[in-house]
Amino acid sequence: MDVVLFFTFATIAVACAVNLVAQTHPIASAISLVGVMGSLGVLYLLLGGEFIAAVQIIVYAGAIMVLFVFVIMLLNAGAEKPAGRSRTARYIGVPLLVVLLGILSFVIHSLTPPAETVTFGGFTGGSPGDVGRLLFTRYLLPFEVTSVLILVAILGAIVLARKELD
Repeated sequence: MDVVLFFTFATIAVACAVNLVAQTHPIASAISLVGVMGSLGVLYLLLGGEFIAAVQIIVYAGAIMVLFVFVIMLLNAGAEKPAGRSRTARYIGVPLLVVLLGILSFVIHSLTPPAETVTFGGFTGGSPGDVGRLLFTRYLLPFEVTSVLILVAILGAIVLARKELD
């Protein structure tokens, strides 16, 4: 049953990711990204990371996506205009992409050592205490750098919004 759920939500995540790239309207892309984030939350839940799954759904699929939609509405981005596609890219590019992906998958598969199998629900290190302890000891510098980066992005959005109002 777990394998069926895993493949179902993995397929939903990949389909939403492809739809995210293929969409021409930014709001439709944002909704596809919500689908990706939600299905990733379910995948984390299947692997036994309940806290990480809840954070994925609440923070990323909820709060971050609301910020993305606000930025899209602030910039008043319309649908992307269709570009003329060359026949060369269509008839030569797609087979070359398939060959490249095949070579990359072969190289990655041959270079990585065999890993132990994943048991659903076997992960026990995802409690809030474990995450907080690692976040404020081992990963303190990346956490603070990310905080400063988000602060700079917010200030940039405020500056852009003020220029629009003037």
